[in-house]
Amino acid sequence: MATLPEITALLGEPRFNWSDPAPWIELEHELGIEFPADFREIVDAYGSILVNKQLYLKHPAGHLLHDLGAMIRRDLELWREEDMAEFLPGPVGADTGQLMPVATATTGEAVFLRVPAEPSSPWRVVVQEFDSPAWTLYEMTFSEWFLAYLKGRDVTVCSRNFAPDRAFFEFLP
Repeated sequence: MATLPEITALLGEPRFNWSDPAPWIELEHELGIEFPADFREIVDAYGSILVNKQLYLKHPAGHLLHDLGAMIRRDLELWREEDMAEFLPGPVGADTGQLMPVATATTGEAVFLRVPAEPSSPWRVVVQEFDSPAWTLYEMTFSEWFLAYLKGRDVTVCSRNFAPDRAFFEFLP
């Protein structure tokens, strides 16, 4: 699993540094899941941000204009529509094997975490290309996938065109 210091070395120092678990507990209770620790750690460190003017990461704190809970509720509704379900390798939701939407991109991709069969099993990343029926399963944790993205590797969402010099982020209002 990639570490926050590896991500920080590429993305820059986080400035959000959230420590109150209440928004996570509330959202996890509502959805019936517990997000993976690496995803929570990254989002708690950086907050709601736009990475490389391409990838949206959002924090569950309800006082934020761009919060994770609102995005997930909206995306679950969208991906549960009959004509959208065919674009994913399985249904969206919080049950074993289902896909939980956790990020989006300005270039049209949707990023999901696949709920593992066992609580001790790692969550995996699925990226759907919104403008086509293509999707890709990455046998890596969110932090590994995010680190690969920051390094400019092709993980469906590709940053090379958006950050040719180095990865960067900006806070969402």
